[in-house]
Amino acid sequence: MHPPEPWYAALARLQREARPHALASVVGVAGSTPREPGAKMVITADDVHDTLGGGHFEQQVIEAAREALASGRTDTRLEAFPLGGRSGQCCGGYVHVLIEPFAGAEMEIALFGAGHVGRALVQALAPLPWRVWWFDSREHAFPDDVADRDRLLHIRLASRDEGANVEGVDVEGAVAALPAGCHALVMTHDHAEDRALVDALLRRGDCASIGMIGSDSKWASFKTRLRDAGHDEAALATVRCPIGVPGAHGKRPCEIALAVAAELLTLKPDTARDDRRGVAPETLRQAFPSDR
Repeated sequence: MHPPEPWYAALARLQREARPHALASVVGVAGSTPREPGAKMVITADDVHDTLGGGHFEQQVIEAAREALASGRTDTRLEAFPLGGRSGQCCGGYVHVLIEPFAGAEMEIALFGAGHVGRALVQALAPLPWRVWWFDSREHAFPDDVADRDRLLHIRLASRDEGANVEGVDVEGAVAALPAGCHALVMTHDHAEDRALVDALLRRGDCASIGMIGSDSKWASFKTRLRDAGHDEAALATVRCPIGVPGAHGKRPCEIALAVAAELLTLKPDTARDDRRGVAPETLRQAFPSDR
């Protein structure tokens, strides 16, 4: 739990960290109310920053925001609070509150490998509101000057004396730690580690996508071993190798990283198809009638 912050500081931090939160804003009042229009509060699953005036009304706002966060909804909601009725407060005014949930990271990326391409890819993804789980089994593999550490989780794979299964690397433990629905990218320094990771990711079965750096011949070799390990053709067909948007050329680390980042964008869910997002227009027209 973070110490109390003004709403704007908490909002900036949570946006930077790509963590789920909601912004609640008083947009209209009538009668006697705890706060004025423009008052704001930031709410997370276990924290609250700033205040809309306290009391039962504020608790109702917090509960509405947390309900939206828990369900994963991101639709903007305009809530009406009659303080003497719904909120049971003696001041008896009326408050309209706009609740804007932010689901957090738009995508979860599991990146295995902190070599030249891995480092270039982390830099390419840094401006995006995605969370990156970055793994490497080598000591001192991660650079010291990585930007945006709040959204970048550096995780060194367990070493031989910590319980391992592939040449001193706890592959299964690393894969088990991933969130469901992540996009996994395998690009370690070691082919045996790559193969073990793809095997474990396929066995887990709930990744949004699996990609591996390498050539067609590398993947042909891996497929033979993975078939022997029990994976069928349907499962193997879900693995992308080589990775990168089709038609991209270039072998420099930054060129490969840009091609992979572009490919990830094609896998990002399209949330912009509904032309009636947020608060319904008729609700806004009723709440804020035009004076013209």
